[in-house]
Amino acid sequence: MGGGGWKRAGRRGLGLLAALALLAGGAAAQEAYPARPIQLVVPYPPGGNTDLMARALQQSLSQALNQSVVIVNRGGASGTIGDAEVARARPDGYTIGLSPNTPLTAQTHLVPLSYSLGSFRFLCLVYDNPQVLVLGRQAPFRDIAGMVALGRTKPEALVYGSPGQGSTQHILIARLLRRAGVEALHAPFSGAGPMAQAALGGQIMAFVESPSIPVSTGLPVAGVFNAERIAALPEVPTVTEAGYPIVGSSAGGLVAPAGLPDAIAAVLERACGEAVASESFRTAAARLNSVPSYAGGAAFRERFAAESESNRQVLQDLGMARE
Repeated sequence: MGGGGWKRAGRRGLGLLAALALLAGGAAAQEAYPARPIQLVVPYPPGGNTDLMARALQQSLSQALNQSVVIVNRGGASGTIGDAEVARARPDGYTIGLSPNTPLTAQTHLVPLSYSLGSFRFLCLVYDNPQVLVLGRQAPFRDIAGMVALGRTKPEALVYGSPGQGSTQHILIARLLRRAGVEALHAPFSGAGPMAQAALGGQIMAFVESPSIPVSTGLPVAGVFNAERIAALPEVPTVTEAGYPIVGSSAGGLVAPAGLPDAIAAVLERACGEAVASESFRTAAARLNSVPSYAGGAAFRERFAAESESNRQVLQDLGMARE
């Protein structure tokens, strides 16, 4: 082989080595995930149930990923601002969200949004909390019968709150009031934290939330939107016992932007399963009277898709749906 041939062969060899190095580097980069802190977007202000659950999960999720998980609160518009931020983030696994059902299964039927269920990669269900009817500290009643009586005699006096129009909590209390034939004034808030403060201060008389809120605030509970009484509040009757067969829960889990690579999704789903099963998360959840509930990405998405269709029908019946 002439000198030119050896040079060409050498260049080809160097090119092959460079290509192999690039492939090895790419594989190493994939294996290194996560190589830097992960941002966990909570679509509500601090102090609400979603925020409390995120902070309960934070430590065990960080340990499972061997990387820091940083919580970022993006409250407002019934959770849609934070979820929209997750949907438009780069699908590289470094921006994920802990979203409850409301922004994904109800708000899409109320207002035009920049996202849909298809905008997300569902990673894992984290919790599934029964909802309870919480009363304001200065409310002139202490049970559902008293609330209904006030609403029937002085509808302008009954003021209730929710973490946003069309939220799971708003839908539940609206169904209860409608079933009881009661009119009341609705005061929407940016999240459960500000709403609980309004109940403590006397601005609202009732609202629906997860048991973690009355536990952390000391506010009284009048009923449970569950098929049976819950262990955390055994003395509190179900709403069905009060004569209104209505049940509902606030479930939430980890989501990422659609387009997230399968390999990264698998890492996050596996870490999420370890975190939800961890003693630290379950202990923290128990203190909040919350219910850990794990489901993988496919089952998680299937559940929220079914709930979205159910909410669409309920919102239409309530005259709230935009369709």
